[in-house]
Amino acid sequence: MSAPKTKRQQASEQRRQAILDAALDVFAAEGFTAARLDDVAAKAGVAKGTIYLFFKDKEELFEQIVVAAISPVLARLEALAEAETMPLDQVLETVFAFFQSEVIATWRRDVIWLVLSEGRRFPRIAEIYHRMVISKGLGIIRRIAENAYKRGEISSDELVRFPHLVFAPLIMALIWNGLFAKYQPLDVADLLNTHRQLLMRTAAAQPKED
Repeated sequence: MSAPKTKRQQASEQRRQAILDAALDVFAAEGFTAARLDDVAAKAGVAKGTIYLFFKDKEELFEQIVVAAISPVLARLEALAEAETMPLDQVLETVFAFFQSEVIATWRRDVIWLVLSEGRRFPRIAEIYHRMVISKGLGIIRRIAENAYKRGEISSDELVRFPHLVFAPLIMALIWNGLFAKYQPLDVADLLNTHRQLLMRTAAAQPKED
């Protein structure tokens, strides 16, 4: 067992978390490029120099926001990948439900919005998110699809070649809700359920030739 944290360690962790929370708020409101660390420090209630005790620069600060946002999501995907006998349809249903409750309905959606809105103007954001999130997420879904293909649950290898198909409606739902929901609300649950059925129908198992 690890030793109990001292009050000083706890206070340090609280300051670090306060900086991360403040940075996300400032980045989301101002955009990554325009955001100033002075504003982050003021919102977090710390001196600007305190930020540099925890983070080298603004890029590392963003990177740690991504880590905090996505680690639980990737951990859940990894657990699904390890459940090798779970039917693909059930895996997709679980992934989509988890996305609705833990991304769309939480602060994590702001991280993705930040990447979508700032990625072209600040490629470092896109690179960080691709390295830490996109590539890992695609790899996990590919493994899940490969397992389903190998055990004959699906006859088509489209999802193995293009795991992007699983994530496409998730990004679309985020964009729609962020831009158009007040004009035309989107039933995200129904959208994802319909997309899952389409994926399974397309990759439906057929008798394999010997």
